[in-house]
Amino acid sequence: MGQLNAGIVPVTPFQQNCTILFDMDDKHGVVVDPGGDIDKVLAALKDNAISAGAIWITHGHIDHAGGAMELKEALGVEIIGPHEADKSLLDNLEAQGRRYGIAGARNCVPDRFLTEGETVSFGGHLFEVLHCPGHAPGHVVYYNRAAKFAHVGDVLFRGSVGRTDLPGGDHAALIASIKDKLLPLGDDIGFICGHGPGGRFGEERRTNPFLV
Repeated sequence: MGQLNAGIVPVTPFQQNCTILFDMDDKHGVVVDPGGDIDKVLAALKDNAISAGAIWITHGHIDHAGGAMELKEALGVEIIGPHEADKSLLDNLEAQGRRYGIAGARNCVPDRFLTEGETVSFGGHLFEVLHCPGHAPGHVVYYNRAAKFAHVGDVLFRGSVGRTDLPGGDHAALIASIKDKLLPLGDDIGFICGHGPGGRFGEERRTNPFLV
């Protein structure tokens, strides 16, 4: 097993961080949150000789899941996640697309929903599943304990937190998810988020205005 690595492909007008997690040695990995622009995602996989064995979804918003079915058909792999509480969002991605003017979005049917405490993996890289509602009811975070790394989707950003004014949003639940589930993992945990640059939990604990 080689080092865990990540590449980011910004997709959709929201510039969402579609993330390719992969092993540096065998170049096998997964695609997290293919919200759209699937041609760009496929080109990134091909250009870097990465083989994706699954699609992982953090939550059911269009910029994270709108292109999942198209990518599933292109790669012949399963869609895993999020938590089943986001099923209604995934069932209405085409309507979200019309609302936001995003063409090509398709309703998403995961092959497997996830719950708190489950694990997912590729190669020897094991990720714990944390159910972190607030931004969306079924939002999950993927945490790799060995690499001290988490993909937090839209739960936490550098200097900010996920919005909670969308259907199913709950600000108190979001802050509880961050303070009760993410920050206790340790200040040295690095993270990739759904938009913008990532960071470390310790810096957010000390300086994020929504958390201090």
